[in-house]
Amino acid sequence: MINLVLTAAFGYLSGSIATSVWVSKLFFKKDLRDYGSRNAGATNAYRVLGWKAALFVVLVDIGKGVVPTLFAARLFPIEGVNAIYLQLLAGVTAILGHCYTCFAGFRGGKGVGTAAGVLAVLYPIALPVCVVTFILTLAITRIVSLSSILAAMTLPVTQVVLIFGFGHSISWPLLWLGMALVPFILYTHRTNIARMINGTESRIGTKKNVEET
Repeated sequence: MINLVLTAAFGYLSGSIATSVWVSKLFFKKDLRDYGSRNAGATNAYRVLGWKAALFVVLVDIGKGVVPTLFAARLFPIEGVNAIYLQLLAGVTAILGHCYTCFAGFRGGKGVGTAAGVLAVLYPIALPVCVVTFILTLAITRIVSLSSILAAMTLPVTQVVLIFGFGHSISWPLLWLGMALVPFILYTHRTNIARMINGTESRIGTKKNVEET
C-alpha cells in the first residue's frame, strides 16, 4: 500500500512543478496567470512571455509526464501488480498535478503537454498521429485549443484502428486512458470551447492585448 501511495505522490508532485508560473515570476517579475488568458499553460506563456519561455515550458511539461510514468514502477514496485497499472497511476496523477498544482494555488495548465509525455512512454506508436493532427489543425486554424482537443480525440481512434485494423496488441487500461483523456481535455478547455462557439478564441500569430485584466 505504501508503494501505491508513493507512486501517486511521485506522479502528482512531478506534474505539479509549476514551470510557467515560476519562470514568469523569476525572470519576468509577473504572474503569468494575471495576463492574457490567465492560464498557466504554454500557449499563454507564448503570448505573454515569448517563444523562448514557451518552448522551455513545453519541454518541461512533457518531461513532467515522462519521468514519473517511466520510473515510478521501477522505484516503487508492488509484487503481483503489473507495472502498467503503476505507470498509469503515475501518469494520471502527473496530469492532475499539472492541471491542479499544489505549488501554485491549484491553478495550473490544461494537461496536454504532460499527457503527451505520458503517452510517449505508455504508447509511443500513437503519439506521431496525435502530433500530426495537432500540427495540421494548428496550421489550418491557428487555434491551439482546437488543435489540442482534436489531437486528444485522435488518440483513442488511433488505438482502436491499430487494435482492430492491424492486430496491434495493447493493454486494455491504455485504451481506457485514451478514452478518458478526451472528456478530461474537453473539460479543461471548456472556456476555450465557449470562446470558439462565440468566435472570440485567440489565434496564434494575431496581435492580442495581454495586459493584466
